[in-house]
Amino acid sequence: MRAAATFPTREVRLLRAQKVTLKVLGYLALVVLSIIFLIPFFWMLFTSFKFPWDAVAYPPQLLLDPAKITMYNFDFVFQQFPLWIGLRNTMIIVVGVEIGRVLTSSLVAYSFARLRFRHKNVLFLAVLSTMMLPYHVTLVPQYLIFKELGWIDTFAPLVVPAFLGGGAFYVFLLRQFFMTIPLEYDDSARMDGASLMQIFWYIIMPLSIPAIGVVAIFTFMGEWNDFFAPIIYLNSNDKKTLSVLLLDWQRIQGSVGPNKPWSAIMTASMLITLAPIAVFFVFQRYFIQGIVISGVKG
Repeated sequence: MRAAATFPTREVRLLRAQKVTLKVLGYLALVVLSIIFLIPFFWMLFTSFKFPWDAVAYPPQLLLDPAKITMYNFDFVFQQFPLWIGLRNTMIIVVGVEIGRVLTSSLVAYSFARLRFRHKNVLFLAVLSTMMLPYHVTLVPQYLIFKELGWIDTFAPLVVPAFLGGGAFYVFLLRQFFMTIPLEYDDSARMDGASLMQIFWYIIMPLSIPAIGVVAIFTFMGEWNDFFAPIIYLNSNDKKTLSVLLLDWQRIQGSVGPNKPWSAIMTASMLITLAPIAVFFVFQRYFIQGIVISGVKG
C-alpha cells in the first residue's frame, strides 16, 4: 500500500514561521545598520565630485547630481596635498611594522605553544596582562627613552617596538592557532634531525598562513590609520604620515566656514581611505577567521 502523506503539525509550522521571521528581521536589521554606517562614506565620496560651493549648499544634498560632477577637487588635491610624500612615509612604517610584528610575535607564540620550560604559563599570563595597560600610560616613559636615544623625528619609535615581541594580542592569536597543529609533526621532524628553528620555519609557519595573514591584515589596518603615535614622534613635514599631513593640510586651507575647501578635504580623505577599504574587501574572510582563531580555537 502507498504510504499516507504526512503533514507538519501546527506547532511545527509555527516554529518554522518564527525561524523565517527572525531570519528576515535579522537581515533587515543588518541592512539598516549597514546603510547608517555607510552614510558618512558616501557623503565623503559624493562630496569629492562636487564643486566647492555645492559642498556647502543649504539644505545639504547627499545624492550627487550627474549634471554637476567635476574632477576639480582631484586636480586640486594632487597639486596641493603632499600625497606621495605621505604615502611613502606611511608605507615605510607599515612595511617595517609588518615584518617586525609577524616575525617576532610568531617566534614568541611558538615558544609558548610548542616548547616546555619552567613557569611558561606564568610568563604567558604576564604577557597577556600587558593588554590591559593603556598605551597612554607608557607614552611618557617611552618618549623619554626615545628622546635619549635620539630617535625623535625618525621612524624608529614607530617601527622598532614591533621587533620587540610584536604585541600581546598577536602573540595570543598565533599561540591559539599553533596549539591546533598536531604535535606529531614536531616529533616526526625531530626524528629526521630537524632543529627547533627548522620546525618553526618549515612546518609551523607554512601551516599557519591563515593566522599570519590575520596578523598582517590587522597590522596594516592599524598602522595605516594610526594618528596618535606619528603626531607625537614625527615633526618634519617630509617624515609625516598621511593622517598627520591631512590634519596639517586642512588647517592651512583657511578658517572654518563656507570659504574652506571642504570638497577638496573630503577628496583627500577619500583617497587615503581607499587602501584600507580595498584590503578589507579583498581579505575580509581573514578578518572573520581572525575572530574565530582568537575567540574559539585552542
